[in-house]
Amino acid sequence: MSHADSIKQFVLTEFLDGVGADELTDDYDFIANGVIDSLGILKLIAWLEENFKVLLNYSELDPTNFRTVSSIDAFVTAAQGQGGLS
Repeated sequence: MSHADSIKQFVLTEFLDGVGADELTDDYDFIANGVIDSLGILKLIAWLEENFKVLLNYSELDPTNFRTVSSIDAFVTAAQGQGGLS
């Protein structure tokens, strides 16, 4: 399973119960559509750290990295390439 598929499944399970994976596009904006708020971002970050084994520095986080499946996937890929954004 790609990062995007794992991320999508997590978002569907935690924030969009009842929505099918085929209904959630990789560019659907979670923040603009009220799916994920600031507490949701923290929950997502904790899951990303655990699931993808990256260490993220909370003071350097930008909410735009968590708007879509695509932006989250790119953020995780960058974090893994840098040994974690710590």
